[in-house]
Amino acid sequence: MKTPEYVYGPVPSRRLGLSLGVSPIPKKTCNYACIYCQLGRTDHMTNARQNFYPLEDILDEVKAVIEGGTEFDVITIVGEGEPTLYADLGDLIRGLKGLSEKPVAVITNGALLYDERVQEALLEADLVLPSLDAAEEGVFKRINRPHGSLKFDRVIEGLRKFSQKYKGQLWIEIMLVKGINDDEAALLGFKAMLETLRYDRLCINTVVRPPAEPEVEAVAPAVMRKAVDILGGTPIDLLESEGFHSDIEDDREAVLSIIKRHPMNQFEIEAFLERRGSEEASGILNALRHDPLVATILYKGYETFRMK
Repeated sequence: MKTPEYVYGPVPSRRLGLSLGVSPIPKKTCNYACIYCQLGRTDHMTNARQNFYPLEDILDEVKAVIEGGTEFDVITIVGEGEPTLYADLGDLIRGLKGLSEKPVAVITNGALLYDERVQEALLEADLVLPSLDAAEEGVFKRINRPHGSLKFDRVIEGLRKFSQKYKGQLWIEIMLVKGINDDEAALLGFKAMLETLRYDRLCINTVVRPPAEPEVEAVAPAVMRKAVDILGGTPIDLLESEGFHSDIEDDREAVLSIIKRHPMNQFEIEAFLERRGSEEASGILNALRHDPLVATILYKGYETFRMK
């Protein structure tokens, strides 16, 4: 099978099950440069919406994957950058819903929810999962490092208005970072903000995969428990997920197609290759370590691989 350009997976999502990913945005193109981003630092910082790729090309590729018999639980628009920067997002969502009866989800940083065009596009989705990493401007700038045209109050008001308008499932995700937004004052700030929103589920997360900035650390389990006590919600590390999947026949190409959008550690790669019946795990891992396009990061005592 030809290596897909816009579709990847399914990949295991602790929130959504087996997620068939759709990426309408070029590599690391975003209006945030989050310090915890698992894809690394943002290469192309922009807040201008445009059609980076032809809509029909994306839909044709998704159709081919679905017709190939790939099993999945949800189609998730996310990928390599901020998906709300794709100008024809509403048409993309409608097109995907026409190809499958499975729900369509959009994972977003929420920065553009103040834009009524973005709001209207997202009304078409079954699930929207926006991030909320700060309850005040200083922390917002420190964690999310937004595009210069983005203002904290406007971003939060956009999330608030969208939450009242949207009729689908709205799942808020808070990413806690040690020493930045994890003390009691920050948690109480989140609580006050959440009380102004209409949402269906709250996921509380912390740093699991190698972040964009090496000094970024996960919060301690006791801090996570305190956050759950104050905010409610579900700590994302208690959710379960299944394994990675790819329809690409070549094992190394299959791994590369996944880590382009979703980093994998050495154990995930080994398990993925074992399920495929491959006996080349050692050779593929060694090839990844020497691939100039792949970053090998020693994190928490094991190797994680992502594209540079």
